[in-house]
Amino acid sequence: MNLDVWWVTGFTIVAALSATVLMAGPGIGLAWLLARREFPFKSMLEVAITLPLVVPPVATGLLLLLLVGHRGPIGRLLDVVGIEVVFTWKAVVLAMAVMGLPLLVRTARAGFEQVNPRYEQVASSLGAGPGRVFLTMTLPLAGRSIVAGAILAFARALGEFGATIMVAGNIPGRTRTLAVAIYGYAETGQDAAAARLLIISVAVAFVALWFSNRLLRDRPVAA
Repeated sequence: MNLDVWWVTGFTIVAALSATVLMAGPGIGLAWLLARREFPFKSMLEVAITLPLVVPPVATGLLLLLLVGHRGPIGRLLDVVGIEVVFTWKAVVLAMAVMGLPLLVRTARAGFEQVNPRYEQVASSLGAGPGRVFLTMTLPLAGRSIVAGAILAFARALGEFGATIMVAGNIPGRTRTLAVAIYGYAETGQDAAAARLLIISVAVAFVALWFSNRLLRDRPVAA
């Protein structure tokens, strides 16, 4: 395989891992909030989180472009501190994180919902504060679902195309990912290179999904 294939593969995996780390905190927090709390407009928040799964990815990418572009509200603030996002590796990570977040939230939420609140109440009655209860009781019991959700989000990030092409483009050596490169090679008639990247993409995604399904299948159910 040529150097470009290796670079694209390595860049995509690193970017997907970075996106998974980026979405982990917000994703776990949102999952716990939706599983454990009732509040106004909860259903609207659920819909907003799930929206990237059902709208065209290019639409999500356009929205990101409008937000973080030089004329966007977030983009103007970032320009003040000298941070450029659009058409850089940061845009790739951002697009991957936004597209993978719904899978993390939905899977982690299911894990939190399976944790019996009685365990948390007992821990609280013994003097543990909310933070300690969450870290030592709730989080470990929902851990398999959280990890499975993170792996699903990682797999989704690996295959992200529409949002990435909108906000990051297809710049060789800078923003080209596996999905974008496969499209580019196929469009220019480089079928062999596209096939090699396709095999790599499917293999990595298959392994990630296998681990995620294994974690969910072996997940203990809290009584």
